[in-house]
Amino acid sequence: MKSLKITLMCLFVSTIVCANVSQTEKEALIALYNTTQGEQWNTTWNVNTPIESWYGVTVEDNHVVELNLHMNNLQGTLPQEIGGLTHLRKINLGFNKLSGDLPLSFFNLKELNTLQLFMNGFDGNIPSEIGQLTKLEVLELFSNSFRGEIPKSIGNLVNLKSLVLGSNFLSGQIPREISQLAQLKKLSLMDNKLEGSIPAELGNLKHLEELVLSSNALTGNIPYELNYLSELSTIMVSGNNLNQDIASISILNKDEESLKVKLQFNTATSVAGDED
Repeated sequence: MKSLKITLMCLFVSTIVCANVSQTEKEALIALYNTTQGEQWNTTWNVNTPIESWYGVTVEDNHVVELNLHMNNLQGTLPQEIGGLTHLRKINLGFNKLSGDLPLSFFNLKELNTLQLFMNGFDGNIPSEIGQLTKLEVLELFSNSFRGEIPKSIGNLVNLKSLVLGSNFLSGQIPREISQLAQLKKLSLMDNKLEGSIPAELGNLKHLEELVLSSNALTGNIPYELNYLSELSTIMVSGNNLNQDIASISILNKDEESLKVKLQFNTATSVAGDED
């Protein structure tokens, strides 16, 4: 009898917790389940159980704050209803089979600090509304089919530490507004169709550790200003049409001894050598 009472109490508590998650948030999750063939996911949901028990869903204070369905065989498009998850801080839908445009309602998710949609089949432009997600620290959209220019509004994401847009079909020039991302540590735009020169303004990214611009159609010189980035440990620019003959440089730490490489630029050549 005591065991039965405990079981009934647990069921009651679970029901209350589930009921406290707003109907809007629950409908958003169910819409995602339906539009991405949830019944065929690697790990599916039983939508008749409490939401906090659903695979990849984290609930705090009666709100959905994290959605991690990485490598879970999602197929289809993102529903407009996903914009109802307004308390979401992290979303990882990487390594799935998602396609189509990003719904504009997606940019209602103003609390997002991590957005990972890599290794899918998303296409269309990266909407300028992405600049509304000003709390983002990680933006990883690589290996999709995004087209068009990188929106200048990306310069509004002043908390961004990792910007990875490689392996898409992005065109146009590298926006100078990226230089406004003062916290940026990693910038990867490789394997796109970007053209024009590398903005000298990237030299303002004082915390930049990794710069990957390989396999584009960039021209001109490598900006001398990059020489002042003291934390830069990797630069990759091969596979472009730059004036200088440089492929890639990595600065490695080994046995507590730092091998520092200083880039020396002029208008004709670019060389790397050990720094005294």
